[in-house]
Amino acid sequence: MKLLVTGANGFVGRRVSSAAKHENWGVKKQVRDLALKTDDTIVSDIQTNTDWSAHLQDIDCIVHCAARVHQMKEAKSGADVLQAYRETNRFGTLNLARQAADAGVKRFVFISSIKVNGEQTSPEQAFVPDVSQPPSDSYGLSKYEAEIGLKAIAEQTGLEVVIIRPPLVYGEGVKANFQSMMNIVRRGIPLPLGAINNHRSLVYIDNLVSLIITCCTHPNAAGKTFLVSDNDDVSTTRLLKQIAKSMKKPNRLLPIPERAIHFVANTLGKSDIANRLCGNLQVDISDTIESLDWIPPVSFEQGIANTVDAYLNALNPTK
Repeated sequence: MKLLVTGANGFVGRRVSSAAKHENWGVKKQVRDLALKTDDTIVSDIQTNTDWSAHLQDIDCIVHCAARVHQMKEAKSGADVLQAYRETNRFGTLNLARQAADAGVKRFVFISSIKVNGEQTSPEQAFVPDVSQPPSDSYGLSKYEAEIGLKAIAEQTGLEVVIIRPPLVYGEGVKANFQSMMNIVRRGIPLPLGAINNHRSLVYIDNLVSLIITCCTHPNAAGKTFLVSDNDDVSTTRLLKQIAKSMKKPNRLLPIPERAIHFVANTLGKSDIANRLCGNLQVDISDTIESLDWIPPVSFEQGIANTVDAYLNALNPTK
């Protein structure tokens, strides 16, 4: 088995490359930084005109992790933002897939995003693989358009396309908002989030990678779209409590009613933050489990413990 992993120096790509080598698969890695160049790497962008012809010989499967990632704050205007996402996430992806099909690559595993489904779910109405309408978010729309294009290429060429839509991914080395949460808990800063009863699906990095590796070879994966999570939806309150427990820190969550949080957030013009903290985003992974005979190998509690341990070790590398 010979794998090409794009975005191989990213949060997910690094772990996929490592897991594939553990399977004794050959791994070729695409990166953008020339400083990361080694014998088994390709240095290239993911663009409409990227030439992959010299790098696809003998490749059995591509795991496409590379993407222009979602940013909470974009400096450009809406149209410019969408075009920037499309250049990499749609056009760059489809360019690679077409050349892969021409080169005889058998399977293309595309790491998409749950934003293709939307931003939130109603209570007890989890997302499923079917999508009724395009997303309004620019990042999600670029991923949605890539999915549509990949399915068309699969129909035209026989390339086996597998789509995986993860929600928020956490794990060792996680950055952004998840790291900020750990910073707050470590510092003992009180938060008014002790009475949040929402349900959110998360996925620990090793659970996502386990599914990706499964999808590289499983005969039932071809042509399908899979949602993924830890199969243990959690509230914001439970998440913060679990982080504090893993850090052996006291729980400093104040039981403020959700309606009060929304009122203050709306007054300050921060309703989007309140929606993320208090809203639901659930995914139904029953089809993933049944189709692939797969279950997440790591529990939510163990995933948080591993994430916190790595975070604390990075703060105190000599200990």
